[in-house]
Amino acid sequence: MAISLSVVLLLAIILVVLLRGGSIKAGPAIVAVLFGFFLASTGMADDIQRFLDSIADTINSIQF
Repeated sequence: MAISLSVVLLLAIILVVLLRGGSIKAGPAIVAVLFGFFLASTGMADDIQRFLDSIADTINSIQF
């Protein structure tokens, strides 16, 4: 849950920066948000979550 919330917060910040910087307009941003919202309710949501969890675990296991 903590990783999901962190990713959502990070993506929200990136979206705001892109909107304010003029890199993305409001229309495409709304479409991207709606796409993510509807994608979360599909059967692919579990696979995407597992993929993101594996990336987070890989990054967490890196020793410096």
